[in-house]
Amino acid sequence: MKDGTSGKRRREGADSRDARPVSLKQLAEHLGLNPATISVVLNDVPGRSIPQSTRDRIKAAARQMNYQPNLLARSLRSRRTLTIGILVPELGNGYHTQVMSGIGDHLMKAGYFYFTAHHRHKPNLVEDYTRMLIGRGAQGIIAIDTLLEHPLGVPVVAVAGHRHIQGVTNVLLDHLRAAELVLTHLHSLGHRKIAFMRGQPFSSDSDARWEGLVAVARKLQVEIQPELVVSLDRDLFSPELGYPVVQQLLATGKPFTALVAFNDVSAMGAIRALQDVNLRVPADVSVIGFDDIKAASFTMPRLTTINQPLEEIGRIATQSLLNRIHDTVPPQDQITVEPELVIRESTGPAKS
Repeated sequence: MKDGTSGKRRREGADSRDARPVSLKQLAEHLGLNPATISVVLNDVPGRSIPQSTRDRIKAAARQMNYQPNLLARSLRSRRTLTIGILVPELGNGYHTQVMSGIGDHLMKAGYFYFTAHHRHKPNLVEDYTRMLIGRGAQGIIAIDTLLEHPLGVPVVAVAGHRHIQGVTNVLLDHLRAAELVLTHLHSLGHRKIAFMRGQPFSSDSDARWEGLVAVARKLQVEIQPELVVSLDRDLFSPELGYPVVQQLLATGKPFTALVAFNDVSAMGAIRALQDVNLRVPADVSVIGFDDIKAASFTMPRLTTINQPLEEIGRIATQSLLNRIHDTVPPQDQITVEPELVIRESTGPAKS
């Protein structure tokens, strides 16, 4: 009984040892061959006259002994890791996720792997995570809604990047055109008393979006009243973002017939705040969002908004980065994407 048990344990130990990966040196010793010969065969290096029987023996032994090549060491030697780093403020639903979906799909087709780091707009984390991603072999960086301060030493594409930095391609929406679409639509519906939300200071598009609205309002002779301008400051990516600022607007007693929200999630919160004081959207107040995230077409009412082709922006950013990495085409400093107005149920004629 003892002998059988101990024999079983010995066999289990041998099986366990056999399951452990072996090194190239150990595999070479087992086969009695030069490690370079084994490397040539397992990496399918062309132009080497090695008998087919030897090739078959090497591959069979590699499978049997669970040989795993050190891909990281090999890729670092060749400086080609097929890995990309992605910086993003958060990993929830909405704008960032849809951009990342386009990035991920394109990288997968191109045979690349990627690491994602979310930093909550904290400058120290942006710096630390960037160094970590590059230190782990990232050949390039895609920064989504992330404030970059300086060149990074690898090819970079910034989605919603507004700073001109050496080695960085900025992929931007045409915010002036977006402002024209928003305000021309509301103006055509008779809205003149319009309230506005400004984006958070740390959001990359805040200044460009606001500057576009101010320029177009001036052109259309729509007065932007300071009392009807509220600023977002919370680091949120849910409808809770827009709810309290609309409560502030309502508390002033200043009448308005339309509201331009900074993005779709803040527009959803705004609609809830209006409905909570029995104001109807759009019969009493029209609300327009920005981004056209997937949820925008399922709200009550469905949200009129500016469409950014978010997944397409992700694909454009990815291809631009790959072009920089492989130096296939001259690098671009900026790529501009055109917006589109999507009219749904949350906007209507101004109430008399």
